[in-house]
Amino acid sequence: MLNSALVLAAEGETHNPIIPDISELILGIVAFLILLFILKKYVVPRFEAAYEERAQKIEGGIEKAEKAQAEAEEALAKYKAQLAEARSEAAKIRDDARLEAEQIKAELRAEAEAESQRIVAQGQAQLQAQKAQIIAELRADMGRNAVELASRIVGESLEDEARRRGTVDRFLAELETAGASNGAGK
Repeated sequence: MLNSALVLAAEGETHNPIIPDISELILGIVAFLILLFILKKYVVPRFEAAYEERAQKIEGGIEKAEKAQAEAEEALAKYKAQLAEARSEAAKIRDDARLEAEQIKAELRAEAEAESQRIVAQGQAQLQAQKAQIIAELRADMGRNAVELASRIVGESLEDEARRRGTVDRFLAELETAGASNGAGK
C-alpha cells in the first residue's frame, strides 16, 4: 500500500477517488441513455399493454359481475313475483273450493229437504187415501150394521135401496153430530 501511494505521488497528479474520470462519466451517461431508450422503446410499451389488458380484464370482470348481479336480482324478483302469484292463486283456489263446498252442501240440504217434504207429502197423501178408504169401509160396515139393526128393531125388511140409503145417511149424520158434540164438549 505504501508502494501505490508513492507511485501516485510520483506522478504528481493527485486524483480524487470520489470524482469519476470524464471518459467514464461520458461512457456511463451514454450507456444510461441507451438503456433508457431501450426501456422506453421495448419494455415500457409491453408493460403498458399488459397493464391495459389487465385493466380491461378487471373492468370486464366488474361488468360481468354487475351483469350477473343484475340478472340474479331480476331472477329473484321474478321468483318473488311467481311465489306471490302462486300464493294468491292457491288462496283463490282454496276460496273457490270453500264456496263450491258450501254450494254443494246447500244443494244437498235443499235436495234433502225437498225429498223429505215429498216423502211427508206422499205419506200424508197415503194417510188421507187410507183414511178415506177406512171411512168408506166403516160407513159401509156401519150402514150394513145399521140396516140390520134397524131391521131387527123395526121388524121389517129394509131391502128397498132408497129407504136403506136414507136410513143409513140419517144414522151416519146423527153419529157425526153426536161425535162432533162429544168432541166439542171435551
